Formats: sequence, structure tokens, C-alpha cells
Amino acid sequence: MAAQQSSLLLRKQLNELKKNPVEGFSAGLIDDNDIYKWEVLIIGPPDTLYEGGFFKAHLYFPKEYPLRPPKMKFITEIWHPNIDKTGDVCISILHEPGDDKFGYEKASERWLPVHTVETILISVISMLADPNDESPANVDAAKEWRENYTEFKRKVARCVRKSQEDV
Repeated sequence: MAAQQSSLLLRKQLNELKKNPVEGFSAGLIDDNDIYKWEVLIIGPPDTLYEGGFFKAHLYFPKEYPLRPPKMKFITEIWHPNIDKTGDVCISILHEPGDDKFGYEKASERWLPVHTVETILISVISMLADPNDESPANVDAAKEWRENYTEFKRKVARCVRKSQEDV
């Protein structure tokens, strides 16, 4: 039953995004027969280091969606404190609901069933513009962002150029 409800909800969100596209990203299914695996293209936000980039990522939804969050993984190489070296995104709203056992995040900052694909992607775009180096998934990128910003910018610029070739 939960799978059927999540499937209907995801189909509704997909149709809504097709009817009313949101600036900054596009989304669709990886495979038309699997509503739980999405491919998104995030356009590097203006006035950020990622401007001009085209970053492909996958969203993997659990059958318990929207009670549990999806996982997000960048397929395009990207250098960012909150994206680990394998492309996995670490952002509060994608963390399991409830209290953070480490006390770092409030429950209200974590996954809530009201989140949609649109709110997830807007949060990720915002994260690109404003990294959280206090809780990094990529410690090297966070350290560089803080201590050697010139080198950080150089690596991001290389990722942006590479992303333009892959489109």
C-alpha cells in the first residue's frame, strides 16, 4: 500500500514539474518504468562558482516516500564541501527524520514529509551557493574552501568546464 501511495505522489510531482518547470533544474525518470529513480540536471546557479555548469544527479526514492527521504548522488564530477567524493549529497533535509543523535541538526531541519522534489532541488541549489563547512561530506573540499579559496575556485572551475563538455 505504501509503495502504491508513494508511486502516485511521485508521479504527481513529476507531472507538476513538467507542467510548471522550475528555473535552475530539470527532472525526469532514468527509466520510464521506475518512478523511484530520477535523473536531474542542475544548472549552476548564477553569481556562484558553479555558474555555467550542468550537473547531472540521480535521486533514489524509498518505497516509504514521503515518510523517508530520497538519496541524491551527483553523476557529474563536482567539488563541494557537502558532496562527498563519490557524489553523495549530504544536506540536512535529506537526513532521516527526527532528532540528530549527534545534536548537530534540529529535527525541523531534517527530512519532513512535506518536502517535494522541487524543495529538495531548490535546497541543493542553495547549498551550491552557500556550502556548510561545519558539517562537510568532503573534508578536503571544506578545508580548501576555508584555507585555500583560490585552489578551491580552480577545482570548481575545472568541474564546471568538464560539465559543459558532458552535456
